[in-house]
Amino acid sequence: MDGGVEHVRVAVIGSGFGGLGVAVRLRREGVTDFVVLERADAVGGTWRDNSYPGCACDVPSHLYSFSFAPNPEWPRAFSGQEHIRAYLERVADTFGLRPHLRFGAEVLRARWQTGPSRWHLTTARGELTADVVVSATGPLSDPKLPEVPGLADFPGRVFHSARWDHGFDLMGKRVAVVGTGASAIQIVPSIQPQVGKLTVIQRTPPWVMPRMDRPISAAERWLHTTVPGTAKARRGLLWMVREFQVGAFVRRPGLMKAAERIARGHLRRSVRDPRLRARLTPDYRIGCKRILLSNTYYPALAQANTEVVASALTEVRGSSVVTADGTEREVDAIIFGTGFHVTDMPIGDRVVGADGHTLREHWKTGMSALRGCTVDGFPNFLFVIGPNTGLGNSSMILMIESSLNYVADYLRTLERTGAAALDARPEAVAVWNDEVQRRAAKTVWNTGGCDSWYLDANGRNTTAWPGTTAEFHRATRQLTLSEYRMLAPPGAQRTDAGTLAAEAAS
Repeated sequence: MDGGVEHVRVAVIGSGFGGLGVAVRLRREGVTDFVVLERADAVGGTWRDNSYPGCACDVPSHLYSFSFAPNPEWPRAFSGQEHIRAYLERVADTFGLRPHLRFGAEVLRARWQTGPSRWHLTTARGELTADVVVSATGPLSDPKLPEVPGLADFPGRVFHSARWDHGFDLMGKRVAVVGTGASAIQIVPSIQPQVGKLTVIQRTPPWVMPRMDRPISAAERWLHTTVPGTAKARRGLLWMVREFQVGAFVRRPGLMKAAERIARGHLRRSVRDPRLRARLTPDYRIGCKRILLSNTYYPALAQANTEVVASALTEVRGSSVVTADGTEREVDAIIFGTGFHVTDMPIGDRVVGADGHTLREHWKTGMSALRGCTVDGFPNFLFVIGPNTGLGNSSMILMIESSLNYVADYLRTLERTGAAALDARPEAVAVWNDEVQRRAAKTVWNTGGCDSWYLDANGRNTTAWPGTTAEFHRATRQLTLSEYRMLAPPGAQRTDAGTLAAEAAS
């Protein structure tokens, strides 16, 4: 406590995979003076918030889980939301994280205090200070609703897929689903049998591949429980397959043509109507937008009570949705599957660095961070799932665990050097980001001919990692001290970072 304000060594923002992963790693590093600040009333992050019908993961279960917390009891090859959320609850219990969790503690402001070299955080539950802040809010946390004229006056129900209204009975209703991304292709087949009329408003058709899902047998689960090495081997095999596929995304986009043939065949077998099939055929290279997995999406679109409108939503007029082609359709509910604020992190408005500017102001030309983790001018502030750490074809948990290595070495470096804080050098951030952008320019996300959420308003890829997970693991295995400026402890006679570095090396 300092003047009645609680002080902690580390404050972690968010309790999804990233935040819980940080908490587990802190305890393993012997750091117990930390809190996990969560705005909701339970852990789980995006897997708590997204509870829409049909919600499931498109990465195999044994790869979409922590390596240090294997789950031999996954029920399916691709697990549903309820099983992933239950897994995260078990992680919180198994690793003793409950005492560190602060629910209802949304971070409203985080400001760097230069004098005492610490962060001052204002939360919905009060104030506290921290030596180090780790932001694990994730890119899929704040829903993005388009600004549609007339939407505020719509007399029916309106909600985003990540804020599903479970109190609304869809039976027999006329429903419009806006968007055809990863959430929509799971929602559409789940609600199509219930609704009276389903209107799917599609601006751009996605590439959809078959979903190779199946139940995991009792014998497999017994084997993974009895011989843990088999689960580890399964995870390793899944990783190698995904790692091999990354090459097509980031180095040789032309190789994606084989995947396109599979996707076109999947569409042809599922949709017999040539006019509907034409509306559902993308005109960009597969992989440019997120590749979606479903065996039920196309059949649902082909049902008599479903209409695909290949035109953007432009207006809501009374109880009708109006699309760019000038047509309107009366509906009882509008469900938005329009994604999240990814390239404009909402937390950017709330974090104020050493020069008094917010992260959003600092990132006015686009997000960037040294090794996806730190930003110049924001000492002792780290990201897990930061800029350019997203993936298009593998498990984000692999990227999270690599960032955990970096966070751990960052804290060890502070202890070893005696520095109060580390501040990424602008030139180091620039060199890292220039190389990331150089590599990103060759990827399918940049060259595939689409406008995706991987790209920001300036057309720069500030989201996806243009390499393999093994490359990112090597890049974040340990901190490179020369990439940082060290800040001496408050009241220290010497403030020269070089002196600290020399003493640390001796």
